[in-house]
Amino acid sequence: MSHPAPAAPSAGPPPESHDPAPCPLAAVLAGRMRAARDELTARWLERIVARVALDPNRVFPTDELLDHVPVLIAGVADYVEHPSRAVQADSAVVAKAMELGALRHTQGFDAYEVLKEYEILGGILFAFLTAVVDDIDEPCSRSELFTCAQRVFQGVALVQQATAVQYLQRMTERLSERDERLRAFNRTLAHEFRNRIGAASGAAQLLGTVELDAEARGKMAGVIVRNVDGMRATLENLLELSRMGTDDARRQQRHVRLPRAAAEVARGLRDFAEAHRVAVRVGPLPEVEVNAAAVELCLTNLVSNAVKYADPAKPDRWVEVSGAVEEGPEGNEAVVRVRDNGLGVPEAQRAGLFRRFFRAHEHSATHVEGTGLGLSIVRETVRALGGRVWAEFPDEGGTVFAFALPARRAEERPAERPPAERLPADGVAG
Repeated sequence: MSHPAPAAPSAGPPPESHDPAPCPLAAVLAGRMRAARDELTARWLERIVARVALDPNRVFPTDELLDHVPVLIAGVADYVEHPSRAVQADSAVVAKAMELGALRHTQGFDAYEVLKEYEILGGILFAFLTAVVDDIDEPCSRSELFTCAQRVFQGVALVQQATAVQYLQRMTERLSERDERLRAFNRTLAHEFRNRIGAASGAAQLLGTVELDAEARGKMAGVIVRNVDGMRATLENLLELSRMGTDDARRQQRHVRLPRAAAEVARGLRDFAEAHRVAVRVGPLPEVEVNAAAVELCLTNLVSNAVKYADPAKPDRWVEVSGAVEEGPEGNEAVVRVRDNGLGVPEAQRAGLFRRFFRAHEHSATHVEGTGLGLSIVRETVRALGGRVWAEFPDEGGTVFAFALPARRAEERPAERPPAERLPADGVAG
């Protein structure tokens, strides 16, 4: 590249022009960038994979998304060659950059990683241009060379802005949704505790101020015990939820055989189920070892939910816990199913199952108290143990909530399971 003699300094900066004079060097550099965009894309992908905890095939999970990157590089090259043609808000380059922002939000990138991704792109482009510029035989002043560098920087900044804006918009929507759900949860929790405290307080006042026979006193005492137990269970769920994802959730507690854990849950919920006139049955279960605290927590939530949502129109109401060792995606699993003949889950509400604070019968079964935490606690507890959770909806009615854990020891062969409409914990029907 030849360098003409520098011009004499002017008295001030040249007047701005909306259509700057074409720069021969800029056109050649832009052409080199376009020609090498696949190579530059590969370098970008390699650098991103080295920084984030994602498999390379998930950074751009489809060929269509991977094709976004050459488009972005071509957009930067176009800006280098024709800065007067600024990247328009409705251009294909901006559209691709915005789609990339939405993808990064879905993949769980943080804001720093999104910005760093473009810092890496800028570094790759500058390194590439530094390597090729000396082989370009075009007249160019030092000011023109710096102008080309500035255009590269601005071009990267423009596509970065489009990606970041879309990412931050998605993040803001997510935070707003969480904030609204938290407010709804606070209202639900306050309502439940207010009702329970009122019932327990009223019963206690009657016991202290009114002459009651033994039967009436027993009923009032039962009201107090049930409401205090309900508040304690809610607080225990909140505490367990706050531990999810922390080292406390990975505590190594005692292990017991699955039938013993299920029997313990059935005993603990016996009075609760009898009060709702629901029979709790424990069917065949494989002799596998399970984490006692975690499995009992999951079964308690699933069985108590089934009891609460029993169908009042049915004279015979039941919940059954059963299980088997089945062949799973990664080997044998201990699969536990909690089936009931209750109200079921309306089809329109099934996608919301397992979300925190979600209640499928919030409006149709107003007599049922709850905070919508139970299923989300089951999901997160099972995942912490390396398992999976889902829901099934048999044609004959009722609901089956199931979870699978890696089988420690098993004495039964994998069992076939009947087909049923199934909904995994991520809310996508399979």
